[in-house]
Amino acid sequence: MPNATAVINLDIEGPRINRHLYGHFAEHLGRCIYGGFWVGEDSPIPNEGGIRLDVVEALRALDIPNLRWPGGCFADEYHWRDGIGPREQRPSMVNTHWGDVEENNHFGTHEFMALCELLGAEPYISGNVGSGTVREMSEWVEYLTRDGDSPMVRLRRANGREEPWRVKFWGIGNETWGCGGNMRAEYSADLARQYATYCRDHGDNKLYRIASGASDADYKWTETLMQQISCFGCEATPKNFFQGLSVHYYTLAGPWEAKGSATVFDTDDYYRTVAAARRLDRILTGHSTVMDVYDPGRTVGLVLDEWGTWWDVEPGTNPGFLFQQNTLRDALVASTHFDIFHRHAARLHMANIAQTVNVLQAMLLTDGDSLVLTPTYHVFEMNKAHQDATSLAVHLRGDALRRTVGDTELEILSASASVKDGAVLISLSNLDAEEAAEVTLDLRGRSVGEPSARILTAGRLQDHNAPGTPETVAPRPFDGLKPTDQGLTLTLPPHSFVTVSAPLA
Repeated sequence: MPNATAVINLDIEGPRINRHLYGHFAEHLGRCIYGGFWVGEDSPIPNEGGIRLDVVEALRALDIPNLRWPGGCFADEYHWRDGIGPREQRPSMVNTHWGDVEENNHFGTHEFMALCELLGAEPYISGNVGSGTVREMSEWVEYLTRDGDSPMVRLRRANGREEPWRVKFWGIGNETWGCGGNMRAEYSADLARQYATYCRDHGDNKLYRIASGASDADYKWTETLMQQISCFGCEATPKNFFQGLSVHYYTLAGPWEAKGSATVFDTDDYYRTVAAARRLDRILTGHSTVMDVYDPGRTVGLVLDEWGTWWDVEPGTNPGFLFQQNTLRDALVASTHFDIFHRHAARLHMANIAQTVNVLQAMLLTDGDSLVLTPTYHVFEMNKAHQDATSLAVHLRGDALRRTVGDTELEILSASASVKDGAVLISLSNLDAEEAAEVTLDLRGRSVGEPSARILTAGRLQDHNAPGTPETVAPRPFDGLKPTDQGLTLTLPPHSFVTVSAPLA
């Protein structure tokens, strides 16, 4: 059996893992909002003000830190004034990006803010730069966050909300290189400066403005933004027009034109997926390196506000609704991504999986009154103690680390660790499809108390959860820990994710 050693110095702490790396994304797309988060006040499904309560309960169990809304591509055709006031008087629109269906605007600003309050999550609002105006976005900020008296304050109060909300995170457009306007980087940078200028701090609500950044490995886009928006190196006093810069990265096993099935795939498809998931580490390193040139103090955060797997839609569903099943393969992509996020905690401030309910790599799948927790949901739950913890470096060595697949050598063992509230949490993924691995946890610098562990795996990589079989892929206690003079040893089954926690003595 291949073996590996993970050396962890418990007394050498690294950067803090921002809880917002465990963020989520809800777009007006398919059944994410309508039928997912929102069922309406007249629905027989238990709800509060139209917001579906079983979805809220499931997400609260993840300690969900933030929720991004209303898009995505939809954000740049969304006009926020259409989604306020009495619902029966709100104008409808056509959602041209996703299914060419009619949007009735019943779920708007007040409903979203009520949802965030129920979730205990911070709102992250993406503003309309592609088809909107500077005034429109400026007034949305004022409507939500200003106190005292002003035109937007009076409008908010007329719609039933006396006190302002706190809304820190604002996206200045979305994918301006594509669906958000098909812009050049230089033009997008100028617009970001302009919009950020008029997205003002009202009172003590300090905005974290996130400029629309690159896709995948487009480092030139990042460099253009860092040069022109942040004004580092200008003769005048440098001014940060934005506090965050976005990047988007999706994991696919093939080309966009033939992404493949979410549930029908072979081992070669799986390893191509692993290779694509691992590629994110290099991409984040590339963007961070460019940002370091212009921002060596790392005052501007990198924000991966769209990530996840993307497969062909399930047969028989609307192609524009992006509904896909969620298997153990997806869960292992998520566990690998989180290890990468933790290693980039010094620069990476936020990440948002796409998407929360019924779309792409969802946490939850709903169908009528049924709700299913996906394998990816369980990775978020098993990892939630990493939120706002202090990262620990994990030094891996041994023959279980890599596997040669065709002409590609893949890192096959993934790990990360953190400390918080007097306890250590270690996350381990064995990405080998067929072979177990023996791992020694060489814990140095501090001693630990009685450990416990949980495992997420299944008989097949293609296994997934459904209404009739909701726990096919679900976490279970793992009793394979053995103490050694160095720390602990355990055998990781093939295609498995394990978390080990222990109090620090």
